[in-house]
Amino acid sequence: MSNALRIVICDPRDSSREILKKYLLGIEEIWLEADCSRYDSFQDVIEQTSPDVAIVDLDSNPEKAIAVVQAVKTAQPNCGIIVISASTDGQIILKVIRAGAREFLNGPVKIEELVSALERVNDADSSRRKSKAGSIIAIAGSSGGVGTTSFAVNLAVALAAQPGRSVALVDLDLSLGDADVLMDTIPEYTLLDVAQNISRLDLSLLRKSLTKHDSGVYLLPRPVQLQDNDSVTPADFSRVISLLKASFTHLVIDLSKSYTPLDLQAIRSSDHVLLITQLDLPCLRNVVRLLMSIDTIEGVADRVKIIVNRCGLDKNQISIKKAEETIGRQVYWQIPNNFSVVSECRNNGVPFVQSSPKSNVSESIIALADKLYLEANADANPEDAAKDKKKNWLGFLNR
Repeated sequence: MSNALRIVICDPRDSSREILKKYLLGIEEIWLEADCSRYDSFQDVIEQTSPDVAIVDLDSNPEKAIAVVQAVKTAQPNCGIIVISASTDGQIILKVIRAGAREFLNGPVKIEELVSALERVNDADSSRRKSKAGSIIAIAGSSGGVGTTSFAVNLAVALAAQPGRSVALVDLDLSLGDADVLMDTIPEYTLLDVAQNISRLDLSLLRKSLTKHDSGVYLLPRPVQLQDNDSVTPADFSRVISLLKASFTHLVIDLSKSYTPLDLQAIRSSDHVLLITQLDLPCLRNVVRLLMSIDTIEGVADRVKIIVNRCGLDKNQISIKKAEETIGRQVYWQIPNNFSVVSECRNNGVPFVQSSPKSNVSESIIALADKLYLEANADANPEDAAKDKKKNWLGFLNR
């Protein structure tokens, strides 16, 4: 998976700052956290954003700029600093490096040089900087009515319940999505609004474009008008995913049942694909069919996890053992049936993990959320896990 690199820039000159912003906004894996036009204000920006990389242009006032570099290095030692200057004075370059800059680029900077510098900064920091990128969880259904949206909403709420976790929920059923109804919210902005304005959003505006539920979950709902469905392209949605991933510890995406290009884009981008099914023959047959299709998408097969919903719904249900034989893989998790709790909460627009946290269905979802969190945390922090995989997620030059 690609992790977004969070960057802030400081350049008092409007012309060169705009060029630099244009370069950075054109790179999908980049999250431009903030841009600053004053050296005096840049340290405050750094403290508020805690970026991965700070880019400082030296030429407006070299003395002030070098002092800023030194202050940033002291305040944020893990922040990689790139300095840009038209100067070739060896003494100035030496001062910049001593102040704490990781890279020095001659201006006007070229995109290839900037990309190479970002690659080097990332490689130097990857072994000791914990990943800040979020875990993406796609919720897919084997059929309509298997409870994917209810599952997605309650999983998101369960994930958001613990300190240190921030969660965004995206409703990708562009025609009939009802995540906003299950959370009893009236969103002001939709996926269409965010996708169409993604190049102009910063972290603050992005969060303001989402609807915050009282559970702490940020919701991005489906468009209002059916005719707007085709207005969100896979490229737009890929950018939305990248920026949301940079801003939240968890991104839950409730897919449609049509498996559109947007759904497939979400599947390709996800760390986990939770395929929801019930223990009946039509659903299990669909699981087999879906797995055959998903397995053709490179690198995705191992991320798919089978979740059986409404276990115990009917005494004549197919057994878990028989279901596993039918689909050819193990069931990852079982959610017990509790019609009364789920139905009441659905009709009242309240997630059941909030209103009935001690019910069997809530306890099961909460336990699943904790398991997914621990798995994602282990992957993000290899020093704390047995599995240690280096993730090269800024391979711009190999495109």
